[in-house]
Amino acid sequence: MTDLPPEPTTAPLTGYACIQAYLRTLDSSPGVYRMLDAESRVLYVGKARNLKARVTSYSRPGQHSPRIARMIRDTASMMFLTTRTETEALLLEQNLIKQLKPKYNVLLRDDKSFPNILVSSTHAYPQIKKHRGAKKEKGDYYGPFASAGAVNRTLQQLQRVFLLRNCTDSDFETRTRPCLQYQIKRCSGPCVGLISEPDYARSVESAKAFLSGRTKGIQEALAEQMQAASEAMEFERAAALRDRIKALTQVQTAQGINPRGVAEADIIALHLNEGQACVQVFFIRANQNWGNHDYYPRVGPDVDPSEAMQAFVGQFYADREPPRMLLLSHGLDDEDLMAEALAGKRGGKVEIIVPQRGEKAELVSGAQRNARESLARRLSETATQTKLLRGVAEAFGLEAPPRRIEVYDNSHIMGTNAVGAMIVAGAEGFEKGQYRKFNIKGTDITPGDDFGMMKEVLTRRFQRLLKEDPERRSQMWPDLLLIDGGAGQVSAVRQIMEELGVGDVPMVGVAKGVDRDAGKEEFHRTGQRPMALRHNDPVLYFIQRLRDEAHRFAIGTHRAKRAKAVGATPLDDVPGVGGKRKRALLAHFGSAKAVARANLADLKAVEGISESMAQTIYDFFHEKG
Repeated sequence: MTDLPPEPTTAPLTGYACIQAYLRTLDSSPGVYRMLDAESRVLYVGKARNLKARVTSYSRPGQHSPRIARMIRDTASMMFLTTRTETEALLLEQNLIKQLKPKYNVLLRDDKSFPNILVSSTHAYPQIKKHRGAKKEKGDYYGPFASAGAVNRTLQQLQRVFLLRNCTDSDFETRTRPCLQYQIKRCSGPCVGLISEPDYARSVESAKAFLSGRTKGIQEALAEQMQAASEAMEFERAAALRDRIKALTQVQTAQGINPRGVAEADIIALHLNEGQACVQVFFIRANQNWGNHDYYPRVGPDVDPSEAMQAFVGQFYADREPPRMLLLSHGLDDEDLMAEALAGKRGGKVEIIVPQRGEKAELVSGAQRNARESLARRLSETATQTKLLRGVAEAFGLEAPPRRIEVYDNSHIMGTNAVGAMIVAGAEGFEKGQYRKFNIKGTDITPGDDFGMMKEVLTRRFQRLLKEDPERRSQMWPDLLLIDGGAGQVSAVRQIMEELGVGDVPMVGVAKGVDRDAGKEEFHRTGQRPMALRHNDPVLYFIQRLRDEAHRFAIGTHRAKRAKAVGATPLDDVPGVGGKRKRALLAHFGSAKAVARANLADLKAVEGISESMAQTIYDFFHEKG
């Protein structure tokens, strides 16, 4: 790695002079460069086929756009990292951009993962379910789908067509009678032997064929079965098959665009307007549309479409496997280089096309129309949000409209499964990627002590902020805290904040007011009398939405924690007892309580439980007793 500063002078070099001073230290190697300001904050990350030539282009005044000229003016130092190839430089550049989030780079801010459908392969009767994250579980994966909703809708219809189970393996092993899914004709009841293993396997293969795009044969087979059942006067079975054919048709209709000539592709369309950008991504797999998602990357007013598209594609596929084909609305700066980098990630050729005619061009045109309409809606919403934030500043006497509002709430039942929640809102609305949940860990907190829980949440939140950014340079510091509560809560929170040394962060308590009616809220601030807003004030509605969102998030987090606790069993804590042994024990004894009461001989009789493991289980519960 090369990181040679300019030679010392009487004053630090900045701008063009700083960049020119580095030129003699560089050669023609490919690599990545970083431009930093006087406080060592990264301004820009770029890659180059020839580092010396690329940096030289920054050293000549009068040849740059206003955005690049500002970046050069602010540059006080540079860092360089050489690579063996330009492809390596491209991959490193995208990783550094995602990690460092430089001010002057086009930045993909929403980096969510996409769900898949998983057909498991570890059980005689495979489960079909939604899967998100690393593909560690054995089975066949189909996706990506653009949203959890798209997956859920497809799964519901697939269950109606193929009658595959969605229950967990442990539920499957412990069932003694058909569940509700069987009653509503969304499962064939393999758990209680209502379908043979070969017949279920045929249903699984049909589901895989459908998810792979081979639908014609499935419909023909179901139609033949329906006709045979009708001729045999098995009218109930014929009606069930008719319903399955109808459900299959509904899946195909709901998918909308189903291109004939495009089996597997991501359609990526960009629209730029007023220094803002929207990118629409449509996922086409097995000739089926599996949904779309919109992105709003950070761009500057003078970014050209090819630069924005190049940055988006590089960052989007930095930790995702690309499909065989990308259909783009705009070309890339380095199309061949990007294709080579994506092919290395995929392990096979990736074709990048900017179609001009035919079905592919129509697909891109439709995606671009979506991008244009989405950006127009977002600009309108942003203008409204900006006006509301100005109203918040005026209502609560803030020096400027808040860029980041943090809202806190707690949730528990009689002190059990207590959680704290933080939501974030700003100029672009709710920033759900910034939401945080806090499992209350304090052992000295009395059950139901909201003050104690809030103290723990705020202490953990701001201690981490102080550790990561003590100078408050980042935008992770809030401009306003909203607390659910009145004067007492505000006073307690203010004391906590002052103890942490962050008592200057503005804070407002939101109390329900008279009769706890929405619309009669009172707002409490340290050292000031309670105040209220007009009943029809848009700022009041905005504050209510923030409070309700925090409450929703806190309640949802609490319920998830409670459900997890309800589903837990003492077997989870036994050393060496994993999912397979747990299922075997429950299937043999019927419940965890019965396992705990079992003697050593009975434990040894369970399939898959060795003599030493039986002793471990027996000792665990004996010591507990």
